[in-house]
Amino acid sequence: MGPYAGLAMGNPFAWEQLEGSALVVGQGGIGRAIVSALRQKAPQLDLLAAGRSGPYPLDICSNESLERLKDDLQGRKPLRLVFNCSGWLHQNGRGPEKRLQAVSRAGLEQSFAVNAFAPILLAKAVEAALGHGSPCWFASLSARVGSIGDNQLGGWYSYRAAKAAQNQLLRCLAIEWQRKRPAATVVLLHPGTTATQLSEPFSAGVAAHKLFEPAKAAEQLLAVLAQQTPANSGCFLAWDGKSIPW
Repeated sequence: MGPYAGLAMGNPFAWEQLEGSALVVGQGGIGRAIVSALRQKAPQLDLLAAGRSGPYPLDICSNESLERLKDDLQGRKPLRLVFNCSGWLHQNGRGPEKRLQAVSRAGLEQSFAVNAFAPILLAKAVEAALGHGSPCWFASLSARVGSIGDNQLGGWYSYRAAKAAQNQLLRCLAIEWQRKRPAATVVLLHPGTTATQLSEPFSAGVAAHKLFEPAKAAEQLLAVLAQQTPANSGCFLAWDGKSIPW
């Protein structure tokens, strides 16, 4: 039975059915947890844990690094899963803008480089290695604050805008791949507030039951991803599987 067999009956596919390679980009809290979960759930996958600090060196803001990735993947088993867990929210005192006068060109450029440009350029780099006709998944972490329709608070200008841009770019990708790579599924995922370095400065007021440990977030995200097929490629989903407005 193929990985879509269970889905036809309303059940998620079993990760252990996947054979080939998997690339997890970004080795922060969620990225490491996704790698750990996949090692248990999908032992037949050759896992590449990629990032600046990962065992597989990759800088997704570097064209040269992405070109090296593209070349290296040609010598490996077909990619069945790409999971982009990279993201940028704050660094060295620069972070979410609460008001217009805090917006800067440097902050916008940095946020867009990681949160918007990198995911679509990653897709470009891995495209030739994806699936080889077998079902495959390209998942990327987005954020509920990237939803334009759900924005009731304002602020966080560069992060909101960059995540919204990623959503549009990957929605376009999903439509193109429906024609070119009909076995591919593109999914944008909101992990919820997770206890990582990225969210630490902003999680003090989050209720305990709404603050997920990375391992819990990884389990939830993989469970949602296991339900997705090309029929709903390009969707924007929360950790509980519910759709998020664009």
